[in-house]
Amino acid sequence: MISQVADYRFEKGRGAQFNPANRFLKGSYVREYAEAIDSWELDAQPTEYIYDHSKTVVNKVTSPDVGMEFSLNPYQGCEHGCIYCYARNSHEYWGYSAGMDFESKIVVKKNAPALLRKFFDNRNWVPTTISLSGNTDCYQPIERKLKITRNLLEICLEYRNPVSILTKNALVLRDLDIIQDLAKHKLVTVATSITSLDEDLRRTLEPRTTTYKSRLKIIETLAAHDIHTGVMNAPIIPGLNDHQMHDVLKAASQAGAKWAGYSIIRLNGAIAGIFKDWLEKAYPDRASKVWNQICECHGGKVSDSRFGNRMVGEGKFAEMTRKQFSIYCRKFRLNESKAELNTADFCRAGERQLSLF
Repeated sequence: MISQVADYRFEKGRGAQFNPANRFLKGSYVREYAEAIDSWELDAQPTEYIYDHSKTVVNKVTSPDVGMEFSLNPYQGCEHGCIYCYARNSHEYWGYSAGMDFESKIVVKKNAPALLRKFFDNRNWVPTTISLSGNTDCYQPIERKLKITRNLLEICLEYRNPVSILTKNALVLRDLDIIQDLAKHKLVTVATSITSLDEDLRRTLEPRTTTYKSRLKIIETLAAHDIHTGVMNAPIIPGLNDHQMHDVLKAASQAGAKWAGYSIIRLNGAIAGIFKDWLEKAYPDRASKVWNQICECHGGKVSDSRFGNRMVGEGKFAEMTRKQFSIYCRKFRLNESKAELNTADFCRAGERQLSLF
């Protein structure tokens, strides 16, 4: 169900325009009328940071179609506010809404570095790539101050455990020194998420993210330092950014990207209502067309949970997108080779000490 505030105003600087009810909570509240005394809810919502003392930090990924085995997310919730973000649903497990709460109530795992070190010291760990930002961006704004991601990279370098990074924030270049050291040992890949090259669309679709020009600069800088880097053109949203795939892949390739990936938008769980509300406010002239085209990609619904289908969709639009992606990758020489990360040099703290004798 879409909130009754849907036609009141568009909140700039935020993706979600309301807080849908949390499916795990019995009670919820909504503003019934714009002129009612509870109009205080419409005040700009500041970002709040909640510090959590987690017991574990590395998660086993059981989905076979996301391209990762283990993920690590130092932050839950994301201030970037991307309206389409699949991670929104996970915020409900923390007792918050997938809407405005997701981008304004950020859970910070301040003990993540200590937990990662403990995880690597476990004798049962068989070294393999750990993906940073498997759920939310590890380089969202608060990272500039807290440097949790930087500490995690330092630990990966210390233990010689491979790591992959996905981000849409130029803050990643702050850690170029560590990433270079990781690259020398074949321990890192970095992907930059670029949904289009239209800045007007970005400001509405991904309100608190780095500009597309800055994201291309990420790729260019990493490539110039011989760091294996690529681009994620995701998600593809029919009627909004699908026509930009050619230009995105071309620009990324020219900047130095070696590989590319894509996915088609899927609106599972609470994201469906959040996205539709945003779409009707931000693009009322094409909202119905975009919505129906998304449905065509998922068998008449806005989401498909079947592995193999959920990420790339099905139907005429999905097939056309798949073919275009294949053609453009060949044209711009993307995905010609795959980075093989090094797991042979993994070394625990105790083993390093013994090697001294």
